[in-house]
Amino acid sequence: SGTTTIFTIMNLDLEKLYAISKKPVRKIIGLMSGTSLDGLDVALCSFSESGLNTKISLLQFDTIAFNEDFKTEIKTIFSKKNIDFEKLCLLNPWVALQHAAIINACLQKWNINKDEIDLIASHGQTIYHAPKSLHQQTKFGNATLQIGDGDHLAVATGIITISDFRQKHIAAGGEGAPLAVYGDYLIFGKPGEDRILLNIGGIANFTYLPGNMNSAEIFSTDTGPGNTMMDALTQKHFTGKHFDKDAAIALQGKLNHSLLNALKENDFFQKPFPKTTGPELFNLEYLEQAKEKSSTTDISIEDTMATLNKFSADTIIYAVLKSTDKNKNYKIYSSGGGMHNPLLMQHLKEGLPNFSFSTTAALNIDPDAKEAVLFAVLANECICGNGSYLQTGIEGIPVVSMGKISFPS
Repeated sequence: SGTTTIFTIMNLDLEKLYAISKKPVRKIIGLMSGTSLDGLDVALCSFSESGLNTKISLLQFDTIAFNEDFKTEIKTIFSKKNIDFEKLCLLNPWVALQHAAIINACLQKWNINKDEIDLIASHGQTIYHAPKSLHQQTKFGNATLQIGDGDHLAVATGIITISDFRQKHIAAGGEGAPLAVYGDYLIFGKPGEDRILLNIGGIANFTYLPGNMNSAEIFSTDTGPGNTMMDALTQKHFTGKHFDKDAAIALQGKLNHSLLNALKENDFFQKPFPKTTGPELFNLEYLEQAKEKSSTTDISIEDTMATLNKFSADTIIYAVLKSTDKNKNYKIYSSGGGMHNPLLMQHLKEGLPNFSFSTTAALNIDPDAKEAVLFAVLANECICGNGSYLQTGIEGIPVVSMGKISFPS
């Protein structure tokens, strides 16, 4: 009967998932598309085991730049309180299909058959991040929204897809971010070395990993803007440029202290850690308000960029110093687009002179691939893990398995 056929198909899907969970080695594609809209990071990873026994190898990695049409469409609804809801409805599957086309092209380029891939881990495209600390509406809790439907991605690639990771984090009491802490602990913790995994994307965040490997001491938080305001300023005033490459614009300018002080005057920086934020707060409107407050509306684009660069650095430095013990030695491993900004990194090293700096390349993970890799870790844990590697009660880090499962059949 039709009913029997349906249940047989369901059972076959679940059996396949169970078989994947028991494989000695799994191949998982991790995807990440950040708020900067640079492109889709595609990381093919090999996994064995799970939890604290996780062993991972990065087999292939590529960043496929988004075309201007993709960026234009996303920007019609990105980080805006008032949008065209028909456009949102249309973009949810459309984004997934664009990502699927990129995955299929990467597999062809790498000469890998889709049947060799066990899972796709898709972060999707963040459209709006609304922690309660930002929206401040008493009857509503934390919220976030990522689009790029997992079912469409699974069907278009023929690969089981794990997606929408952030919702479970919020349901369990978190803010939906930062999620990097889970993968950071599993693949970057090291006995005897106190580590800070600093990711400078659109928003900057870091994870503290204690050298004693006590998961109860793990700490993770957003710090404030990373590249988001610098990227937005570049895109507004320099046609064809999407970010301040090599800090070329900022290096032509001078720091404006009045503007810098005004940029730092926001309740977000006084809120206790851990906390999250997004371009919903730190954007060009925020910059213009700070300029008016500091009577600096007439300063040059170059001076503005130099000041935004220092603003990102200072807020990262403040958060790191506020959250660490001055009597300990820490090693910072950076990742994300901001690590390529020489002026930003210079400011960080000057502001944190007692910290040693490196990138995750020293830990055998390409720093540009790190975020995509970490979502692959979350997918591996979703299918194979049980969360027992974490202790309960860590603020902002609920013990949960994250991700929604979509079958291609």
